[in-house]
Amino acid sequence: MADMYETIAWGKKSKDSKFGLMQIERNLPGVDDVTFDLKFCGICHSDVHIANDDMGITNFPVVPGHELAGVVTAVGSNVTKFKLGDKVGVGCISDSCMKCSSCNQGFEQACHGGMTITTDSKIKHGHIKTNSGYTYGGFSGSQTVNQRYLIRIPNEYPLELAGPVFCSALTMYSPLCQWKANGGGMTVGVIGIGGLGQMGIQLAKAMGNQVTAISTTPAKKPVALEIGADMFIVSSDDAQMVSEANTLDLILNTVSANHQIEHYLPLLRRNGVIVQLGLAFEKHNISQIPLIMKRLIIAGGGIGGIPETQECMDFCAKNKIFSKIKMVKASELDEVFATLVKKNDQVIRYVLDIEGSK
Repeated sequence: MADMYETIAWGKKSKDSKFGLMQIERNLPGVDDVTFDLKFCGICHSDVHIANDDMGITNFPVVPGHELAGVVTAVGSNVTKFKLGDKVGVGCISDSCMKCSSCNQGFEQACHGGMTITTDSKIKHGHIKTNSGYTYGGFSGSQTVNQRYLIRIPNEYPLELAGPVFCSALTMYSPLCQWKANGGGMTVGVIGIGGLGQMGIQLAKAMGNQVTAISTTPAKKPVALEIGADMFIVSSDDAQMVSEANTLDLILNTVSANHQIEHYLPLLRRNGVIVQLGLAFEKHNISQIPLIMKRLIIAGGGIGGIPETQECMDFCAKNKIFSKIKMVKASELDEVFATLVKKNDQVIRYVLDIEGSK
């Protein structure tokens, strides 16, 4: 098609297939659009759910990846925010209606018409296009989006480390701000010292809070303390859980394995908040008594909108907050995804080296 161009991508043709090289089509940049060459793309555990069709809704062929980082190669005539050569990225959101109250307030993730997710999402708002009618993610050579959905990556921030900021860091930054931890002076607990948890610890500490890392794995203690935790609780140790009861104002729960939230409620002080961030499918059985007696709040959280994503990126750059990453090539994707199926709490965040995979 005249308004489309081809680029390479790495994806799966079915849930049981291996990753392979393929050609996909994206739209040429319109007047409000930016095209950028992808250099790196972070690999998130949700990419595994999509690629393996764990929810039964994946469109195939599928190209995962929603932690995109690259360099601008083309801009439309109306683009004022970006120029050729700029370091930019795209996170989970690549389109929305741009006109509802949520979009107007910078909460594109809550778009009334439904945000368009960067990976495997039906294209319905008309600001992007592919040859399939649904989105292809960042395991690809280039991407085109409206300038509204691009995040500027500061020059001093390593490009290979930027992708995880748009997902794992943002997922932690958003609830920290929502529940006022960005003003400092709070006691913040982070459950799960994996890709999300490692960023949550660093962010909460940089905001001026006392941070407690919480894990079932005692071996995680050294790395948790190294990246900023003041305390470490082994949550499977009943004695430790009892001794640390009523010590935390806010808990960020990143655990995506099935578990019971009630186990962690005693750690909260009166008026404390626990925010559910990990995607666990088993239902929680909760007694109302501790909620009533201590006026506790159980909340949900996730990514923020585009303005908050930029805030998070700038905060990470200012405070030198980085993910611990391992660079991989496309030939290693099957192995990496198999590892992530078995382990969802690794501290290391995998990043696909696009240039090195070509």
